[in-house]
Order: sequence, then structure tokens, then C-alpha cells
Amino acid sequence: MAKALRLTRAGHLGAATRLIQSTLMQATSARSARRGMTHVTDSFAMVDALSRFLPMNPFALAAPEPKTKPKPKTGRKPKIAGKSRPAVKPKTVRASETRPSAAGSFTERHFRGSEGTLDYWLYLPARPARGLPLVVMMHGCTQTPCDFARGTGMNLLAEEIGFVVAYPSQPASANIARCWNWFKPGDQRRGSGEPAAIAALTRAIIAEHETDASRVYVAGLSAGGAAAAILGAAYPDIYAAIGVHSGLACGAATDMMSAFSAMRNGSLQTHGRRREGRFVPVITFHGDQDSKVHAINSAQIVANAAEQIETPLAITHQRGETAAGRAYTRELNSSADGAVQIEQWTIHGAGHAWSGGSADGTYTDASGPDASRAMFAFFQAHRIA
Repeated sequence: MAKALRLTRAGHLGAATRLIQSTLMQATSARSARRGMTHVTDSFAMVDALSRFLPMNPFALAAPEPKTKPKPKTGRKPKIAGKSRPAVKPKTVRASETRPSAAGSFTERHFRGSEGTLDYWLYLPARPARGLPLVVMMHGCTQTPCDFARGTGMNLLAEEIGFVVAYPSQPASANIARCWNWFKPGDQRRGSGEPAAIAALTRAIIAEHETDASRVYVAGLSAGGAAAAILGAAYPDIYAAIGVHSGLACGAATDMMSAFSAMRNGSLQTHGRRREGRFVPVITFHGDQDSKVHAINSAQIVANAAEQIETPLAITHQRGETAAGRAYTRELNSSADGAVQIEQWTIHGAGHAWSGGSADGTYTDASGPDASRAMFAFFQAHRIA
């Protein structure tokens, strides 16, 4: 602990988190061996203590150290004791601040309901209309809604095609690295925790902006991808289809240690689980060189989804290469009527990054293929009857 604290104070967060992760793993393995246990349970008390000075959560431990630039001196006057800042007003920015060509509005908002409170950003295209589709975008660890919007280019696509985009924001008070808590049982089911709050926010946006309730979708990256998988499983009556980029299946972990294991090796905890309600079509993207969340998790999402469909699926494979030279494999699982119910993209040579994203955001790989466009094309083929 002392060594980790020294590393942290020196600014070496990556080294400190790796040291603590290794120490936790070794200590847990030793305890398990002494007790003859085959499964381990994480001590959240230890995690909470460590998180006071480190981003202790599965995805943050895996994340690279951020590159920071020294802040220029502004010449501002020092703060005067006893005086507070004025309340922050909701901010509206032009979409050009997130991607150059979009013309709609991008607004910071706040949702409060019995299920919880959430800040979020909402993109409305320049030509608003009733009955537009709605896409809920779940950012990854250390990201913000604006960062995620810049990286995915989803606002630009929304302006081009015509749909509304919502970006819920995970506060540091809920997770110090702003990860969605996909590995906590209380945040994995209907009517509880984060899924309940996000579902309530989604319903509120549908009502306020008169979007098409039959064409509501959710997608996410990394921890946000895992959260999207949970929302699809918990609220099949709200989300017509889901997109999971570099994420994990719903129920892949139930505590911190099983989360680490699932990220490295996948999880069998979701195998054979039957979901209640309608089947929710799913599209996945994953780099086969992802060192943060192993690509086996994408295959498990696909296998678990296929188990929910009783009739046989026809499987076809397509191989391609982008103009930038990035090769990929696309697997299509179609029902008897020809509708693609499950779509899996494996990006060869890619790591933990949004495929086809912009360098203006974090965790992006501009060499493609374009995950945002492919996801929405998949979404358009599905709606809730």
C-alpha cells in the first residue's frame, strides 16, 4: 500500500493500479488455497478504501495512463475564501463542437425521478420532427458524454439520417473512474440501480421529444457496452436492439474479482440463462487484439443471444478490408425470414477502441470499419411491435 501511494503521488497511476491489482490477486489466491475455495468473493471494503486515491474498478485498472498537458497560466485572480462559484447553468453547444459538419443542438440536461438522478447530454438534429428514433449511448470508463460523442461521431450520423441521441453521464460519486457498475448485482436487473434510472430517463426523453417508442436503441463501449447488454436484458420492452462494443454479456460478473476474470477470460456465468420477454437483437464489435477486454466476450454475447432463439439461425460470414487496410470479419445470424437477429464484427489487429471513430475522442481507432454507421443500420431493421 505504501509503495502504491508513493507511485500515485508521483503521478504514476497506471503502475500503482497494476501493483494493487497484482497484490489483491495474490492475496485472494492465497486465502482461497488455504480455505480450499474454488471461487473468490471480492472485498468491497478493501476496494472502497483503495479507491480514495486510485480508480479501483475493472476497466480503469486496465486502461492506459492518460496523457495530460500542463495547463497554461490564465492570470486569474486567486479564489477568495468564503466566496463560492455561481451555479452552473445548463450548457448548449453546437454539434460542430463534437464533429465538424453537424448542425443540430447538443444540450447538457438533468433528469430527476424516483429511480434516481442523472446528468445527460441530448443531441437534437437541426430539423426536429416527431417520431424519430432514439439512440442511448453509454460511454466507457474515464470518458464523458462530449468525449464519447466526438469519438463515435454519432451526432454527425444523427444529423445525416435523422434521429435523437442521448448520452447519460456516470458521475465520479457513483464510480471514481466514471465506469458504469456493470459487475454489481444491484446494477444488473430490472427495477434496480443504474438500469432503472437509465430506463426512466429513456422513457422521459421519449415523452418529452415524442420520439418513436418502437425504435429506441442502446449502445455502449467497454463498461458502457456491458451496461447496454444489461439494459437490453432488463428492459426488452423499451430497447428494440442493442449494440455492444468491446463489452461483456449481462451477468458476466457479480463482484470485482469475477469482473477481472471475465475481462481476461470471458465468463460462463451467462451460459444457458433464459431472458424474460421478447428477444432483443444484438450487434457486437470487438478487436481481436483487445488487451483490456478479451474478444471471447463478444463470442459469448453472440452465443448467449442465439440461445434465446428457439428456431435455427442461418449463419453467414463476410470478410472485408477498409480503405485504411484494416481487415474484419462479419458474422450474420439470420432467422428463417432473412432478418439478421445477431451480428458480430471482429476487427483484426484492433485493440480496445471504437472502430472507425474520430481521433477527437478517446479510445478510438480511425482505421475502421465504421461501428457507428453499422450499428445504426442494424438498428433500423428492428423495432418493437
